[in-house]
Amino acid sequence: MLTIDRRSLVTGAALGLGALALAPGHALSADLLGATGFTHAVASGEPGPDSMLLWTRFVPSAATGAVRLDAELALDRDFTRVIAGGSVRTGPYRDWTAKLTVDGLQPGTTYWYRFVAPDGSRSPVGRTKTLPVGPVSRFGLAVFSCSNLPAGWFNAYAHAAVQTDLDLWMHVGDYFYEYGADYGQLMAGRALEPAGEILALADYRMRYACYRADPDLQRLHQAAPMVAFWDDHESANDSWEGGAQNHQPAAEGDWSVRRAAAIQAYREWMPVSDEPWKAYTIGTLATLYRTESRLLARTRQADIDATFRAADPDAALRAFRDGAWQDPSATMLGSAQESWLAHSFAANAKSTSWQLLGMGTILGRTVMPSDALDWLRPDLSANKVKSFRNDIRAAKQGVPMWMDRWDGYPAARSRLLRAAQKADADLVMLSGDSHNAWAYELSEGGNRAGVEFAGHSVTSGGMEGSCAADPKVVARGFVGANPELKWADTSQRGYMMMDVRPASVTGEWRFLRTIAMRDDKLSGNHRMTVQAKRKAFAA
Repeated sequence: MLTIDRRSLVTGAALGLGALALAPGHALSADLLGATGFTHAVASGEPGPDSMLLWTRFVPSAATGAVRLDAELALDRDFTRVIAGGSVRTGPYRDWTAKLTVDGLQPGTTYWYRFVAPDGSRSPVGRTKTLPVGPVSRFGLAVFSCSNLPAGWFNAYAHAAVQTDLDLWMHVGDYFYEYGADYGQLMAGRALEPAGEILALADYRMRYACYRADPDLQRLHQAAPMVAFWDDHESANDSWEGGAQNHQPAAEGDWSVRRAAAIQAYREWMPVSDEPWKAYTIGTLATLYRTESRLLARTRQADIDATFRAADPDAALRAFRDGAWQDPSATMLGSAQESWLAHSFAANAKSTSWQLLGMGTILGRTVMPSDALDWLRPDLSANKVKSFRNDIRAAKQGVPMWMDRWDGYPAARSRLLRAAQKADADLVMLSGDSHNAWAYELSEGGNRAGVEFAGHSVTSGGMEGSCAADPKVVARGFVGANPELKWADTSQRGYMMMDVRPASVTGEWRFLRTIAMRDDKLSGNHRMTVQAKRKAFAA
């Protein structure tokens, strides 16, 4: 059970979280505060054919400015065949976290790794695997998003961690949430620290310490490498380059300070490099892209709310649709990353079969169905009902419902899809953020551009929280109102499993039976397949 003594945690935060140490493999709890050693197991990421980034956290028993850790990689779990390693230094200046990239590895090879401390103690053992080269017959990739710890147990992580058909994890954002414990439903046994909204560097570090103490998340990181990138909640809700919906400068200070703290803590606690975006080559099978669409170049979301306050909302919506919404200067990625992606598509589509583009938010066009008011719970708040009504009104003017995702940046969306079309890329979008499951066939200029597998959340609540109607009715309503949308599920939690082969990519949405208790059993699944050069789902 995840229980934490808040007074001790606050003291630990002031000390760079040195007081938050855990015995290896244990959850964060009051009786372990003040312990030393390897506190949060191990993790790996940034895979290459001959290299891997390794991560751990170690707090020494005596006060010191820094410690040296040695890493060992072996071909067996018992470390009788150690073939590589290295050394790294850490200290309180980086919250005792350590990252080390090891080179000279063999492609497509499973390795076991651990860290050794100056006192001879060893970290828990992790397993990782380098990327393959040359022809690849199959590659398994799991996709996660939206993990709100107080909302439920990380059963999706537990289920994935024991699978034998997966080579790599991808987390497309909202690895944690910045809100306090009063956000959404608080599940028994899922205490959150700090209890309030996080703002400063010590807060962000403490929140990572809290999440990373979860045993199922630890097991996931120990089982395989992860490609990860942030969305908004790793900083603040609906963040952009210059601010966020959930940041009020008058009360919470300069946004640039909070943003810098969020970025620093993420790069300390996650098995990621400091590169803002990156491509990973999976032999001749696929290129996998890690993107950044929040904090470095995203422009502010278009203000559709003002149209609903106008004297003539429909006229204001039409003006918004034809004006501010179409602004070509609006960008999710920034011109540098857009250019990088366009050049990468052009080069990689010639050498790899699939272009797998990881993205924090959904690209598929989505409007609110006209009959959505009939689905709502009778006790839904007036503000929620008003939001649905406004989305329906916008849909009648051809305006989609979510300005915070690619729907709010149509010119940038067109640029991205045109770049994929120009390269004749087999584009497969892998996205999250919405908490629900969606499958889109993407089009641009009246022509096919690719498909999108949009994943449901690990724990965060979805459309079912507002709807009394049968989820199948809700899903059919969305599919019927949106030409790009081919399937949806609006009520279940879990993760996506991607089966990538030269001739096809199959996405499987895996639904967990519950998140109210620790239970890694599935209640069901749904599969969809896209065949090479079709840019549409198989019938």
